[in-house]
Formats: sequence, C-alpha cells, structure tokens
Amino acid sequence: MATHHCGRPQRQLEACGFPQRDGHDGSGCSRFAQCHGLPHMMVEMHEAVPGRRFDRYHELGQEAFGPKLGLWIVVPMQLVVEVGVDIVYMVTAGKSLQHAYSITCGDHCQLQDSIVFWIFLFAIVQLVLAQLPNFNSIAAISLAAAIMSISYSTIAWAIPAHYGHTLPGNIELLQPVSYDFPPFKPVQLVQAGGSAVQKAPEDLSTADRWFGAFTALGTIAFAYAGHNVVLEIQSTLPSTPHEPSKIAMWRGVKFAYGVVAIGYFPVALIGYWAYGNQVTDDIITFVSRPTWLVVIANLMVVVHVIGSYQIYAMPVYDMLESTLVGHLRFNPSMLLRLVTRSLYVSFTMFVAMTFPFFAALLGFFGGFAFSPTTYFLPSIMWLMIYRPSPMSWSWITNWAVIVFGVVLMFVSTIGGFRSLMTEAANFHFYT
Repeated sequence: MATHHCGRPQRQLEACGFPQRDGHDGSGCSRFAQCHGLPHMMVEMHEAVPGRRFDRYHELGQEAFGPKLGLWIVVPMQLVVEVGVDIVYMVTAGKSLQHAYSITCGDHCQLQDSIVFWIFLFAIVQLVLAQLPNFNSIAAISLAAAIMSISYSTIAWAIPAHYGHTLPGNIELLQPVSYDFPPFKPVQLVQAGGSAVQKAPEDLSTADRWFGAFTALGTIAFAYAGHNVVLEIQSTLPSTPHEPSKIAMWRGVKFAYGVVAIGYFPVALIGYWAYGNQVTDDIITFVSRPTWLVVIANLMVVVHVIGSYQIYAMPVYDMLESTLVGHLRFNPSMLLRLVTRSLYVSFTMFVAMTFPFFAALLGFFGGFAFSPTTYFLPSIMWLMIYRPSPMSWSWITNWAVIVFGVVLMFVSTIGGFRSLMTEAANFHFYT
C-alpha cells in the first residue's frame, strides 16, 4: 500500500527526484503514484496538504492554480464531463430498452424506431432518483449497477465466444470475418420477432476510416476515465492520521478498475475475434439471439446506467444548489432540490433525444471532456502542487502524459464531432 512508502527519509525522497513541498511529506509517494497511474494520483492529492481534504475537483484545482484561476480551469471541464456522461447514459438506456422491446414484441413494433420514447421512460426513473440527497443514499443502487455491469459484460462476450463467426440464429455476416480496415460502415443486423433483415452497408472512404479511428480513441478515453469523481467519493470516507482515507479509497479504486478490466477486455477481444471489422459499437444490440438472454443483458445495461447516471449527476446537483444558495441567496429547501434536479435531468434528456448517437457521443465527449480532466489535468496539478525536480522521473512521466492527453483531446474531439455531424445529416429528429 501507499503508506508503506510514505515514511521514507527526506534524503531518500530527494534522491528519487521528489523533494518535499512546504515542509510536508506530500511527494513521498509520487513514484508509487506514477507507477500506479492517474487514479492513484487523484487519491493521493485528496490530502496533499496536511490537515486539509480536497473534497471537490475544483478545490484541488484552486490549490494548484490559485483560488480564481483554479475555478475557471476546473469547473467548466468537470461540468462538461459530468453532463456529457449523463447524456450518453440517457442514450445508452434508450437504445437498450428499444432493442429489448424490438426483439420481443414481433415484427410490428409501434415503438421500435422511436428511441425518444425510451429515453423519456428512463428520464422518469432519474427524476425520482434525483431527489436522493447524496452519494451514501445511492450506495445500494451503485452496488446493483456494478453487479449488472459485470453480468451484461459476461453475456456480451459469451455469445460471440459460443457462436463464433456466425451470429445467433445461423445468420451469416455480410462478409467473411476480416481484421483489416473495414470496407464499409458496420451495420446493425435487425432481427425483429425472429426475422433477419440486413441493412445495406455504406462504403467507407479513407477519411471515414481515419476519423473513425479518432472517434475510437475518444471511446477508449471515455471507457477508462472514471477518476473524475474520485475526490467526491473519497470525501465520504473517514480519515485519521493513522488511517487516512486514501488507504480504503485506493483499495476501492483497484477493485473498480479490476472490474472494468474483467468486464471490458473479454468483450473487446472476443467480440472482435468473432465479428472482425463488421461489429458495431454495441455487441449487446448487434446480436438478437438467444432472445431471452439478449433481453436480460439489455435490461442489465439499463440498471447499470440508472446507478451510474446518479453518480455523475450528484456533483452537478451539489454545484448548482451551492451556487443558488450561496451566491443567489435561495433558501435551501425540498422545493429547490426538486426544481433544480428536475431541470437538470430534463436538460440531459432533451440533448439525448436530439443527438441519440451512441458511438459519436462516446468519441466526442471522450476527447473533449474526459481527456483534459482525466489524462493531463491531474498531471499538471501534480506538477504544480509537488513541484518535482526538472528532468526527474516524476517530471518526465507527467509531461509525457500531458502531451499524450492533449493530442488525444484534439484528435478524438475532431473524430467524434465529425461522426455527430455525419449521423445527424440523415437523422429525423424527435421521431
């Protein structure tokens, strides 16, 4: 654990290139943190100053950049992240509900092509859950979401592993499995009520492939960018000099990312092995057999995003209500909570209904929102707070991460934005 390394003598820390900051042992764990990645850096910086806890991302930003500049740098970025994630979760839930309905009701589904209705249905659930006061009140929902995540991920790789290069129902892929650049845009194989209907594929140009790769980078950034709410979650844990909160939090982070790896890597590897470059952005909605299993998997996805939506929405609620009470002099009340949180849920619902493009949203928000707050802003704050020696191991590593994060932000944002515009060009809004 981190505490095993934090007590090393100062000369050992300096020999490693990590000098003390302002007389405290804040950077003693910097080598350990770098070895274990950006999530551990966030956990360590929660109590970077002895006797003080940075319970919000913007508080850490203020420590690094100053009271005013820190707010202007961090708050807009974090707000975009949290709102963007909730918009994506709205689309994800709507898409999963729609698919479960379409493969269950038969060939004459009145709502099969209307994702707007399913997003609205999901939003109603969120309007109710939004009235819960804090993270502790959604602990059971979060646990259920984590269990569902593992369960539907297992189904997502078990189906292609079992059926191999043929879709369930003995439906052949449009072409033999290939792992080269895709010759056409991956298409959904719709099997409403048991019938097989294949949409005509669209040819891909070289530009389509490049921008598609950029969008994919944003999707990866989105999938592994969970530490934007680390500080808020860590603030709910008790902390003492003998048992700082980072010990329990780091155990939780390792477990959470272990769950992510167990859930995501088999889906990516086995799904790509089975379907190659013809697979769409969501295997759960790519296959439709066995019907009962795919329906269960899609409903598990819905339960998962029900809990995850509130995890990212809670900091937004807190920010909005604190601003209304502290700066605009509103009286804290149940009515204020009801109106504020309901308006937020309604806003994310409206945007999701307007742009219900799952893959494009993942790529765009993964680059535009997650890359700054997840990949290079933590490294910048680490350098500002701990000030490692130039050309030391910590200094070089953090700067490498910063450069990578900036490049990732630009290319994936461009790819995601182009995908959004391409999808919107042929989309009938609100139908």
